[in-house]
Amino acid sequence: MEIIFNCTEDDVKKAATALKNGHLVAFPTETVYGLGADATNEKAVARIYSVKGRPTDHPLIVHISSIHQLAKWAIEIPEFAMKLATEFWPGPLTLVLRRSELAKNFVTGYQDTVGLRVPDQPVATALLREFEKIGGIGISAPSANQFRAVSPTSVSEVVEEIGNSLSANDLILDGGRSVIGIESTIMDCTKNTPTILRPGFISIEMIEEVTGIKSSINMKSSEVRSSGQFSSHYSPLAKVVLDDTPGEGEGFFAMANIETPSGAIRLGSPSSIPEFASMMYSILRLADRKGLKKIYVIQPRGSGLALAIRDRLKKAAFG
Repeated sequence: MEIIFNCTEDDVKKAATALKNGHLVAFPTETVYGLGADATNEKAVARIYSVKGRPTDHPLIVHISSIHQLAKWAIEIPEFAMKLATEFWPGPLTLVLRRSELAKNFVTGYQDTVGLRVPDQPVATALLREFEKIGGIGISAPSANQFRAVSPTSVSEVVEEIGNSLSANDLILDGGRSVIGIESTIMDCTKNTPTILRPGFISIEMIEEVTGIKSSINMKSSEVRSSGQFSSHYSPLAKVVLDDTPGEGEGFFAMANIETPSGAIRLGSPSSIPEFASMMYSILRLADRKGLKKIYVIQPRGSGLALAIRDRLKKAAFG
């Protein structure tokens, strides 16, 4: 396994070639770091499941270089899905659509749907375009961590999570810390109206403004499986306790305007909800590095990104 810092054009070409040859490449996106494989290579994709310990019926998101690749992977694309792709791609929105013949069972989790997105991060963009130049079509890339563990938002966290499970020919590309810090919004576009399966930076209000259609949120959809639907997910080793008061020597994470309880160990003080999201996973990992048994988190209130934060924290606490 090789870690590449300060990626040059030649480094990106090397990574694209590694993908085409069936190897894995961990790379940054604006949400979290992903573990990528050629989305048309069954053996390569199988290694993603193996490295992560992920159930093979749990679908992977396919990352593509632009909206122009959408029709290669999906069929029966509704008008509102095209509006969303036009408005929010590249960006932290995954569209779930009816799959084409290109999207095989080993990517879709044996469903007739496929999740697609165009990431908004320079290294990811360059990698996808270079991969396309040498005949690649899409990169399957779930978060680069063990299944149900905390998603990585930096190279060091990728190495911590899966470094020992990668082979000599696999690569990790450094692109700095992920700006958003939590996974993409997943939107079911297989029905007449959009349904959010996993909340993220792109909110239901933003969806409705673009489409003009009343949308819904169904994070436990039984019809379409997608990432992040398990009750226990995003979990550190420390026990996560929500909206309660920590005791002596226990971890504490809350907005900057919330005072630290006496004796608690303050782990972070974000001044805004976006900053809370970008810090959150690293703070959960920090609790583990400090050997803390519990971390108390005061959840931000409100809709939009705050809803996505509460979704991740609820699942982290369940674990």
